[in-house]
Amino acid sequence: MVMAITPSPVWRDALSTASSVTVDGLAASYLTAGRADAPAVLLLHGTYWSRVWLPVLDGLAEAGLRPVAVDLPGLGRSAGELTPETAAVPELAAWVTRFAAALGLPRPLRVVGHDIGGAVAQHLLVGEGAEADRLALVNSVTYDSWPVPAVARFRDPAVRAAVTQEELLAARRAALTAALGRPATEEEITAYLEPWTDPRVARSWLCLAAAADSRHTLSVLPKLVASPAPKLLVWGEEDRFQPVSYAERFAAEVPGTTLVRVPGAGHIPTENAPDVVVEALARFLAD
Repeated sequence: MVMAITPSPVWRDALSTASSVTVDGLAASYLTAGRADAPAVLLLHGTYWSRVWLPVLDGLAEAGLRPVAVDLPGLGRSAGELTPETAAVPELAAWVTRFAAALGLPRPLRVVGHDIGGAVAQHLLVGEGAEADRLALVNSVTYDSWPVPAVARFRDPAVRAAVTQEELLAARRAALTAALGRPATEEEITAYLEPWTDPRVARSWLCLAAAADSRHTLSVLPKLVASPAPKLLVWGEEDRFQPVSYAERFAAEVPGTTLVRVPGAGHIPTENAPDVVVEALARFLAD
């Protein structure tokens, strides 16, 4: 099934709060909104951080859900530091399971993944120790769509060793500007880039890039096809990183998948059309 929803006025983000919980002895940061007893929805980021979910948190809470947007270990505002081994998708999925347990989220989980976070979400649905009962992907990596060139170049150890923090910040600025798909103020860009000013986070992000491997999405495809769980794709049609053609293919080949197209939105449709994303996710997750 393919749907298109036209953007309308944005949701506000005044009600969301930042918090943390201890996972593996370290603080795991997350953003949340809504009632503690509302159905929980776990929101996973990829090459950005939990900030990508901020525009939709209050809308999801107003829809009767409890969104929880976690920063993966060593990224965003979470403590710790990734290695190329711990940054692999199956390892991140296992960490998310431990995060959910530490926070006391009820099973089965309802997960939403953006970018590489979508690969983690796919593993939570059908991978080893699967914990989810439905899956929503927002401009996610699928099939062999990743790593994109802006990330793939950092798989080379020599490139990672040579890049300076200033060069990495410049590269993330360029990627963010393209991903937003709209004009952004310097204040907004600075807020998005703030975590990468910490050398520890910068090193963790380079390890995430080093571990980026499409085998992690290709390997779970047969299980996704066989899974009876409902699946939702929410896709900005103007995404230059994860083209909508991958979403169209996924919707055609994976049973039980609904595709919601977001006209005019780029790689981060939560920033372009948060109300559209809220409507699609709330309708899917509240069933």
